[in-house]
Amino acid sequence: MNRFGHTSYTVEEATRRLEHYCAYQERCHQECLQKLREMRMIPEATDQIMVHLIQGGFLNEERFVGAFVRSKFRQKGWGRLRIRRELQHRDISEALIRRGLREIEGPQYALAVDTLARKRWEQLGGEENPERRKQKLFQYLQYRGWETELIYDKVRELSQAT
Repeated sequence: MNRFGHTSYTVEEATRRLEHYCAYQERCHQECLQKLREMRMIPEATDQIMVHLIQGGFLNEERFVGAFVRSKFRQKGWGRLRIRRELQHRDISEALIRRGLREIEGPQYALAVDTLARKRWEQLGGEENPERRKQKLFQYLQYRGWETELIYDKVRELSQAT
């Protein structure tokens, strides 16, 4: 503890903490920089630690993007738009974002939106007003980052089937 009540870290201690932080889960550069700021590391130490993490393979944005895209798509049911927005928020380059989004193209993407839409449509079955039900489905899928054209197709398809 320093005189301001904050814990002080040596470069070695901070490096070990960040190695564990990155080993636990894939991280992007922005998350590691934020962690080092919270630890009140000086810019020279931050640069040294970041270089160490990258060279040691603890920090790899391409690997981070792949893991992020897969997990948000499979576990949270996010579409390309939401994933892209979240990656941009983390200062990931457009080239890496495009490369990462290629992992969820094709039939699996169409199947995922279909499954998600059908499940939500059933949950909204108690809605008396058919227009309100369609609107709620649209908003649900839009919030999760699915493309407007896909959403319109699903809403039309499901509302005609009932």
